[in-house]
Amino acid sequence: MKRYHVRLTVEAEADVTWIYRFVRRKSASSEVARNYVGRIRTFLKEFETFPERGTVRDIRDGMRIVGFERRVSIAFVVENGEVVILRILYAGQQFRTDDDHS
Repeated sequence: MKRYHVRLTVEAEADVTWIYRFVRRKSASSEVARNYVGRIRTFLKEFETFPERGTVRDIRDGMRIVGFERRVSIAFVVENGEVVILRILYAGQQFRTDDDHS
């Protein structure tokens, strides 16, 4: 079985940090926030063996979006044996490209 390398962009890593802080603030618990982000990271690791899931979107060539636990949307592309996680969006945040300045 082919295994893919999973890589988070700088923006996706910033999204994880933002989600951690948001959940910590809302729950008043660092443990709850750590566990939630841990579940996200575990889910992302599963892309190593089954990357081509989710819905293909025409926002960017080959971009797919998959949901996680009803609150998170993960935008990613599969390129050259690698799964590139573009963004990890929480609670309805919208994916924007560099061309979106309005």
